[in-house]
Amino acid sequence: MEFKYPHDRVVFFSDAVFAIAITLLVIEIKIPTHEQIHELGMSGVLSKLIPLFIGFLISFLVTALFWRWHLVIMHFVKSVDNRLVWLNVWLLIFVALLPFSSGFYSENFSSNGPFFLYCIDLAFIGLFSYAITAYVIKKENLAETLGKKQAQWMRLRAFITPVVFLLCIPLALISPIAGRSGFVLIFVFQIIGNRYYRNK
Repeated sequence: MEFKYPHDRVVFFSDAVFAIAITLLVIEIKIPTHEQIHELGMSGVLSKLIPLFIGFLISFLVTALFWRWHLVIMHFVKSVDNRLVWLNVWLLIFVALLPFSSGFYSENFSSNGPFFLYCIDLAFIGLFSYAITAYVIKKENLAETLGKKQAQWMRLRAFITPVVFLLCIPLALISPIAGRSGFVLIFVFQIIGNRYYRNK
């Protein structure tokens, strides 16, 4: 007989990791010293912090979207088994790494290496989100509960994010600006998919 884990403890633990990770993102934005303000002026200091604020905003929004999707998919889970726990643990490993990969990228905004590491981290979060989604759909028989089209869109929607972040890597080699703004495609594809499957 397989042990069933308490559903609420899995969700609360996941919420805590998401909350800590999303809070730690702001730590990478260092408070300017009095000497820096005196030397560069307020506008100069703030302009140097722009890449850090951009990295923080993007990472915060993306992490919030992953957290929201985690809430949605866990809503359909009736019982938590060992496989789901370990898929969730792997997801949280890469969520916990996000403050580091985000800070590394923000501090080296124009370098491709840190940006690629950042994309890989987010892609792994997306891949494990997809794995959890696909497993829950199968385990809880959501294709029958919600309908085949809805279950299909849930699976496809979860797959969009890792694909987009992986595509940002070769795209950045062609055009650094396009690669770094490529995450916008996530919202574009989701809007298109929502409209398509709503019509279905």
